[in-house]
Amino acid sequence: MTAVDFQAIENRHKRVFRKAQRGREVAVGAVVLVLLYVVVSLMQFDLGGVARRWDATRAALFTLDLYAYKDHVSHEWDAFEPKVSFEGGHRFVYEPAPEWLAATNDNGYAVNFDSGIQFVLYQDAAVVKNVPDATQEYEIKRDGDGRPYVVGFQDRPEDLPEWIIATENRVEVRPSLWERMQVYGRKIEIHRYSFGWNYFWFDFGSPLTNVGPLEAIGLMFDDNQVVRGTPNHELVATEFLNNSLWQHGNIFMALFETLLMAVLGTALASMFGLPLAFLAARNVSPFPVIRFINRRLFDLLRGIDMLIWSLIFLRAFGPGLFTGVFAIGFTDTGSLGKLMSEAIENADRRQVDGMKSTGASKLQQHRFGIIPQILPIFVSQSLYYLESNTRSAVIIGAMGAGGIGLQFLGALQTGNDFENVAYMAFLILALVIIIDNLSGRLRRALIRPEERHT
Repeated sequence: MTAVDFQAIENRHKRVFRKAQRGREVAVGAVVLVLLYVVVSLMQFDLGGVARRWDATRAALFTLDLYAYKDHVSHEWDAFEPKVSFEGGHRFVYEPAPEWLAATNDNGYAVNFDSGIQFVLYQDAAVVKNVPDATQEYEIKRDGDGRPYVVGFQDRPEDLPEWIIATENRVEVRPSLWERMQVYGRKIEIHRYSFGWNYFWFDFGSPLTNVGPLEAIGLMFDDNQVVRGTPNHELVATEFLNNSLWQHGNIFMALFETLLMAVLGTALASMFGLPLAFLAARNVSPFPVIRFINRRLFDLLRGIDMLIWSLIFLRAFGPGLFTGVFAIGFTDTGSLGKLMSEAIENADRRQVDGMKSTGASKLQQHRFGIIPQILPIFVSQSLYYLESNTRSAVIIGAMGAGGIGLQFLGALQTGNDFENVAYMAFLILALVIIIDNLSGRLRRALIRPEERHT
């Protein structure tokens, strides 16, 4: 085909070629808009600055706190008495000191790590020993002004290994994430990390501190009381739930409140959404004004985000269960009402006509002609919203409605309780999985009963 032939075809079908050209222009325009949006986002949210401020070491420390605990060794220069505490808490001081803190033959104290590294504390110095691949030991002292320094590196701190950071007022030693020493002008702080969630079952200082879960179950059936006057089963339950470090009792109650928030909110939405859906359906409601009002009501309820509703009700009711219930109920009433009204409009008219031919009333026509058709959709959607609301209730709780979301936010804001954050995240995940499985079983049981026999 020659160029002349192609031009003749284009002249004969100008509309088709114009439409194809317009499609190409729209595609190019869409790509340009997306690129422009990306550029504006990078500038507006300063993503480059975020990337520059990213601290991989700090992120690694937060991650380590999710699955490890640390013991603190505090040493005051002016009072040579190293003190060991769990997570640095003043109420959690070890008496006597753990075996990994041992006195040396030259009047010092050695902090021993599982890797073989040693931090040795003296009255006037701290020495770092046995670091893998290190060519020497490193001694840290104070100058006449009380500022710490690494002996032999006062004038050349750039020659220190990368795991020693010396500044004007502090020297930090971190051979790995599991060992850390910070030397200041007044004191020395050593962090010794160990894998696991220590004191998860029973509190520091509890009569059951060193008792494991299986041993605790055995104690519950033992008549020999650990604490005189208190039955063992009561002691085990009380010590576990009242654990001040992990707060099991408070967290379980908060988790139950979150579940209750989701269930009551979804039930409220289902209770009001279905009747309002009938009033909004064209093939059921004969009054255009009522249909219009209900449809605009659905738009209002679902158009305002659930978090905004939670802030509104937080102002009205204050922190508590009602805030979350009404926030979920209002939003889902709009969503379920919209879905159900469309399902009612798409229902098969022949079943309604069949009921009408038998002389059934309007209410009976709707009850036996429409509801059996939309019931599977209604149940399925309600259960789906229940699954979604279980997660949403956590977020609403963090906004102030209570529940485990508020506990989660509190642990997150401390910056120190990331193992508690991991614990609550695990419980939330387990709850969502359980609700998902239960709602799936309910859907199969209510919608297709015959599947129970397959």
